[in-house]
Amino acid sequence: MQIILLCCCAGNSSAVPNTDSIRKTITVTYNNVSVDVVVDKPALSETDVLMVFHGTVLYDRNILQAANNTLDKFKSILDRKDMMIVSVAYPGEGMLLGDNIRHAEAALLWVKHKADEELGIRVKKIFLAGHSQGGYLVTMLNTLHPVNGVIANAPGPLNLVYRCSLEEKGKIKSSVFCARIREAHGYTETNADAYTERSLISFTTGYQSDILFVQGLSDSPIHMYTWPKFKQEVMDCSNCKQRLFVEMENAEHGALFKSPEARTAFNDFINSR
Repeated sequence: MQIILLCCCAGNSSAVPNTDSIRKTITVTYNNVSVDVVVDKPALSETDVLMVFHGTVLYDRNILQAANNTLDKFKSILDRKDMMIVSVAYPGEGMLLGDNIRHAEAALLWVKHKADEELGIRVKKIFLAGHSQGGYLVTMLNTLHPVNGVIANAPGPLNLVYRCSLEEKGKIKSSVFCARIREAHGYTETNADAYTERSLISFTTGYQSDILFVQGLSDSPIHMYTWPKFKQEVMDCSNCKQRLFVEMENAEHGALFKSPEARTAFNDFINSR
């Protein structure tokens, strides 16, 4: 297992250490991409960081509330009190699914390379955790940048070809995910690749960090239709760091926040890395 040690930014050694506890919303920028984050820092000048990513929010006016709610949910299951939590209020309104990966990436790179100086702290280890679409984003981020560990609860959408074809046939209610791809690229029957490339089933290799997947097996039928295939492809990966799965028979979409077993696995994963 490779441990990634993140160093302080150049020049931070002369900064006054910030030992105050804070909770505030700030706009961060990296590579000309800006995104709001909610920072919850303990009264320490050196800290590990848990970055958390909320599930789907239809309107961007609600993303700060979602980011705060998600921070509180993860904080409630995190046993450690010495970690800084950074909740990313990534946008989604008017975007094709997956385009907001650049905002998620900007937040991660800010934590890696700029948070030390801007917050007056020393960032040590970094972990990513996400629920639903947030799990989708942290899994994608794991193919781009190494951290100390990644946790994805019920990540998805797993298979947009399947989901959107059901919508096109009128078998399930229409979603903004499918409507936007259809407007940009046409129907699944004529351009399935446009849907596949934005599905999480296309991101099952190249994980740069150990990753824990938490999945309730009583999740929606659409999600569970592809889950076994997704899990098998991840298990078969030959160029990935360690992959771990925790599945619960009677749990649904929010399994990580409701199952004691999942909570224990979540904390054991972080504490062992």
